[in-house]
Amino acid sequence: MTDGGLDATDPRTLPGFFDALATGELLGGVCADCGQVLLPPRPACYACGSRDVDVEPQSPEGQIFSYTAVHTPPPAFEADAPYTVAVVELADGGRLLGRVAADYADVTIGDPVELTVREPTATEQEVALDYETDWPVHVFEPR
Repeated sequence: MTDGGLDATDPRTLPGFFDALATGELLGGVCADCGQVLLPPRPACYACGSRDVDVEPQSPEGQIFSYTAVHTPPPAFEADAPYTVAVVELADGGRLLGRVAADYADVTIGDPVELTVREPTATEQEVALDYETDWPVHVFEPR
């Protein structure tokens, strides 16, 4: 896909990515030149710089690649701390950062997880940027 004219509906933009996610569709960019999977999609490959990036559905299943506990979150989320955040390697090869619905002590590298989507809480909507208030929140659930 080499169209240089992007608007907010294009899944290679964050609004387009989250619009698709809100309907239950996880989309990734796939570089036609080197095969790199880009999550969220973007108009250019960060591995090789190519602008020949196709958008393809991605599997929501993956495994924990790396993880950490957040003990000192932004003030609006202090009541949530500590919470677990992970980089998940999805089955189709892309990696995506997100919260894990499990305590840090219960997570290990290689654990299988599945991406789920939920509506943002009132607090999440309150601290979101104007254009982010309707974006869904993705969370990885242990399988």
